[in-house]
Amino acid sequence: MPHMLIKHRILPLVGALVLLGLGGGATQYNSSANKVPIPPIQREFRGLWVATVDNIHWPPKGVYTTREQKAAMINILDRAAQMHFNAVILQVRPACDAMYDSKIEPWSEYLTGQMGKAPHPYYDPLAFAVEEAHKRGLELHAWFNPFRAHIRASKSPISPKHISATHPELVRTYGSYLWMDPTELAARQYSYNVIMDVVHRYNIDGVHFDDYFYPYPEPAPGSKTEMEFPDDAAWARYKKTGGNLSRNDWRRENVNLFVQQVYTGIKQEKPWVKFGIAPFGIWRPQNPPQITGFDSYDKLFCDSRKWLTNGWVDYIAPQLYWPIAQKAQSFPVLLNWWEEQNPLHRLLLSGMKGAGWKGVKDAAREAADEIVATRRQPGGSGEIIWDTKPHFAGAVAACGLGVYDEPAVMPGCPWLGNDYPSRPTLTVKQNHKEMKLYWKDQSRTVWRWVVQKKTGGRWTTEVLPFSQAKEYVPTEGGAVRPEVVAVTAVSRYGNLSEPAVFDMAQLKK
Repeated sequence: MPHMLIKHRILPLVGALVLLGLGGGATQYNSSANKVPIPPIQREFRGLWVATVDNIHWPPKGVYTTREQKAAMINILDRAAQMHFNAVILQVRPACDAMYDSKIEPWSEYLTGQMGKAPHPYYDPLAFAVEEAHKRGLELHAWFNPFRAHIRASKSPISPKHISATHPELVRTYGSYLWMDPTELAARQYSYNVIMDVVHRYNIDGVHFDDYFYPYPEPAPGSKTEMEFPDDAAWARYKKTGGNLSRNDWRRENVNLFVQQVYTGIKQEKPWVKFGIAPFGIWRPQNPPQITGFDSYDKLFCDSRKWLTNGWVDYIAPQLYWPIAQKAQSFPVLLNWWEEQNPLHRLLLSGMKGAGWKGVKDAAREAADEIVATRRQPGGSGEIIWDTKPHFAGAVAACGLGVYDEPAVMPGCPWLGNDYPSRPTLTVKQNHKEMKLYWKDQSRTVWRWVVQKKTGGRWTTEVLPFSQAKEYVPTEGGAVRPEVVAVTAVSRYGNLSEPAVFDMAQLKK
């Protein structure tokens, strides 16, 4: 279902229990007769990529103290919440290393400056990021690079705990990288175990992959000819056992098996955890006909269309890093093509830039226009924004043009579960200084609260974490009391309850 605004809800006030402090007494308010028009709740995935490889976004390069790293993460999460994002996509495994406490892989050098060295004083960055994100009403998606094993530009020695030391038979050298071979069953199982360890131990909201399943082609030394990925031994074993796929189809099929395995494993462990992939934005050139460019199907061996059509992802965010006006890689044309490949109606997100397009003078306007284009696309469910330095400047500028003026609730994923929360119970107490709002839910399925208030004829919306179930509204000094308050519960699957509604006009009757 697209994120676009649904029609106004005209809802009875059933279940809105309001207590008003009047001269020390209390008057109960519980009306089922009147109806109040409540504005629709906006549904939109608003994600922000936070890269840790080479310290692109976090932690800042050369910052190794626990205190400074925590402060830098808090700053990112605060800014994301202030800009009305609702998800942070945090890279936790850049290259078979860990930005968290792992018994399988070594600590990342991007965290401490040395692979295998733990933070001091000790803390678990992923656990910290999850907790702090949830306090701010943000989802935290753990971003894994499933097969990239090492980047030659890394500065520190390889840890004895690294896959290239513990299982060198699974690792290949390709240009400037070490890479796990996806055609090796043991390599796929190893990465699967790493991912499922995080799903099991951490309260994450999603698992995320980018476009790196195989390395982007590099020329052989002293040549312009692209190097083949060095999987000769595995290919020979496959042919010897009677395999009849072409070599490229064989590579793709092994990636497909891995994607399907990860999706199934996540749903068996925690069905509410979303699985999303951000593939290269062009599946194949000429799809649709006007599109030209890199062939990720034949170069990265990724059949991303198959993952979507088979329902092996909960969301797909093709990296559409081109401006709207660039005909050969048109942002809206490609977005529409992806929706045409989406028969199961998974969440379709625009993986987009916040800045840095060639030939685009007003980056903020371009980013804002692409967000609007995503909203206009039938089936469009939101976006994930990649930004260039200075950190998040493009996202901030685009949001400043009004596209994220109000917060939004994550789109629902009805294929994951139908745990609709019950209508909350809303209690209102007031005196000459303030109006006190309290709400609760008996169904124990609440993950977020949506609080809508009509004050002076204008509606505002807040999306709050489940732990925040009260609010004080100052009413002295000329402050205007809300005329209407509506509280809606949201489950972890994104399902909405009926709202509890307080209507001051009804009280006065």
